[in-house]
Amino acid sequence: MATIELNASNFQDTVTAEGITLVDCWAAWCGPCRRFGPIFEEVSEAYDDVTFGKLDTEHNQEIAAALDISSIPTVMIFRDGVMVYRSSGAMDKRNLSHLVDETKKLDMDQVRRDIDRQAEPKKTKRF
Repeated sequence: MATIELNASNFQDTVTAEGITLVDCWAAWCGPCRRFGPIFEEVSEAYDDVTFGKLDTEHNQEIAAALDISSIPTVMIFRDGVMVYRSSGAMDKRNLSHLVDETKKLDMDQVRRDIDRQAEPKKTKRF
């Protein structure tokens, strides 16, 4: 599947949809982004069942700010509306493909339980 351009009109619906969505946050002036772009595109062609989107941080500064993007490229992976991975810096084809494969294996019920558990207030001991 080819990559899609993400922007204010489709970002929220794309990352909250069922299934897996990879997001490449990039900018045209960024050298590492330009080197990583073809890798992201090539890996997207190998996965018909995964959505690959590119978010130009220069043209979508409000989204980039809301995502707290401080360095690019930043790759985020969402599954069934839950962000399950985020990392800054370019990666090679093998590592990106491995991330997609591992995301497919996730038990999302367990992921949600883990998120809920982390959100619970910590109990303190009384002395």
